[in-house]
Amino acid sequence: MIHVKDLPAPADHYPIRRALLSVFDKTGIVELGQALHRHGVELISTGGTARALAGAGLPVTSVDSLTGYPEILGGRVKTLHPAVHGGLLSRRTDPEDQQELETQGIQEIDLVVVNLYPFEEATAGDDVTDAIAIENIDIGGPTMLRAAAKNFFFVAVACSPSSYDGIIAEMDAHDGALGMTTRRALAAQVFDHTAMYDTAVSAYFAGASASNLSLSAPLQQTLRYGENPHQQAGLYGDSSDLFEKLHGKDLSFNNLLDLSAALTLIDEFRDAPPTVAILKHTNPCGVGTADNLETAYHKAFSTDQQSPFGGIVVVNRTLDLATAEAINEVFTEIIIAPEFGEGVLDFLMQKKNRRLIRMLKWASEDAGLDVRSVVGGFLVQDRDAVLPSAEALKARCTVPTKRQPTEEEWKNLDFAWRVAKNVKSNAIVYAKGGQTIGVGAGQMSRIDASEIAVSKGKKSELDFSECVVASDAFFPFADGLLEAAKNGATAAIQPGGSVRDEEVIAAADENGIAMVFTGNRHFRH
Repeated sequence: MIHVKDLPAPADHYPIRRALLSVFDKTGIVELGQALHRHGVELISTGGTARALAGAGLPVTSVDSLTGYPEILGGRVKTLHPAVHGGLLSRRTDPEDQQELETQGIQEIDLVVVNLYPFEEATAGDDVTDAIAIENIDIGGPTMLRAAAKNFFFVAVACSPSSYDGIIAEMDAHDGALGMTTRRALAAQVFDHTAMYDTAVSAYFAGASASNLSLSAPLQQTLRYGENPHQQAGLYGDSSDLFEKLHGKDLSFNNLLDLSAALTLIDEFRDAPPTVAILKHTNPCGVGTADNLETAYHKAFSTDQQSPFGGIVVVNRTLDLATAEAINEVFTEIIIAPEFGEGVLDFLMQKKNRRLIRMLKWASEDAGLDVRSVVGGFLVQDRDAVLPSAEALKARCTVPTKRQPTEEEWKNLDFAWRVAKNVKSNAIVYAKGGQTIGVGAGQMSRIDASEIAVSKGKKSELDFSECVVASDAFFPFADGLLEAAKNGATAAIQPGGSVRDEEVIAAADENGIAMVFTGNRHFRH
């Protein structure tokens, strides 16, 4: 253990007399430099930052004149020197530190402004190489940031242009000084930032063979509570490029879970005709596809006319006014669309508690892993990718039964399979004519799921004759398929792979059912 020296407490405010500025992102750096110069601060800088400041007419001391050494190795080494780090790490209230600085001729640095090479952006492309990656790993920047943050009792540090205005305002209010509260908050930002930076570098080199998992993400929003009011919660990460809230209260923990499920489901229909999905508690109540969104909505709603109250509606096209009016007839908590047509936002905003969300890109464009917490740790897996086109899906399926599906059955099988993939297991989905007519979700047995799906459809007086059925995993026994046949199914889609596949195939043939094996199951626990 390193023992703490018994030193006088640091002052609440310390004046900024010397500042070191070295940034990759030069947004706002000239304005910050001008404000610092106005307060009589000596500006120390490197490379392009020094040129930007000097180009604005500001006096700048180069780092190499401070250290007595030029930048070397193509800029790889420029700030890694005692003249820099001694000035950052010295304790103002420690007489021994002060004596050493005087002996070595080192001056203290009171403010560090650094942002880092854009490693994540540089390594995001498919053509990235290790040579590109290593040249975008910042060494001097994180070292200076961490040194200044460690010494926040005396030194201020900024790692983002978003901090500049606050620094300027406080210096203006306190005669060029920054207070302890600000210095500590800035230090906390730095340690968060460098942790995420190191995590990105580690993840690049680890790839899929990582033996350790590092999770680091900024707090995007503190939530009122979690799944239940007695649980605290927060949203971490950055969803700003995925969706934006246009209207309504802040999204809750449960809203965000439902929103994620809705975006994932509608992604399966990005290239489909107008499609509407209604969800509740992350499960689809109904999904419909038609020539227009209004008809598609009525198809989706007719599957289950009770559950949509307080649910989520998501569409794959610009939401038009006629469809919005149909949705408005039932209380809907969240409406999600890629765009909103003329007059639609004004109409829907009349209900202040309704959340309106613009989808900025498809969920599958958000690269990353599926990470879930469990008792004792985390489970990590690849995301269950969006299914290929209907033609590609058909090409990779096999038909083990005597009867092949008709073209209409193939269309409905493809539709039902995409929905079943997004239903909690055990999942059974009945479909017909581009709409779900029964959804059974999250049951302990496939028979139970089928009975619930049929019960919901029958309650809505839907016709199950000549429908299709999708099962997210194989039928372990013939009874599940026979239950579907009894309810009117003429075609079925499932992964296959059961030790009793032959029994299930025989049952299908005896009942004239065309059955498709996909080869891939889609459990969703």
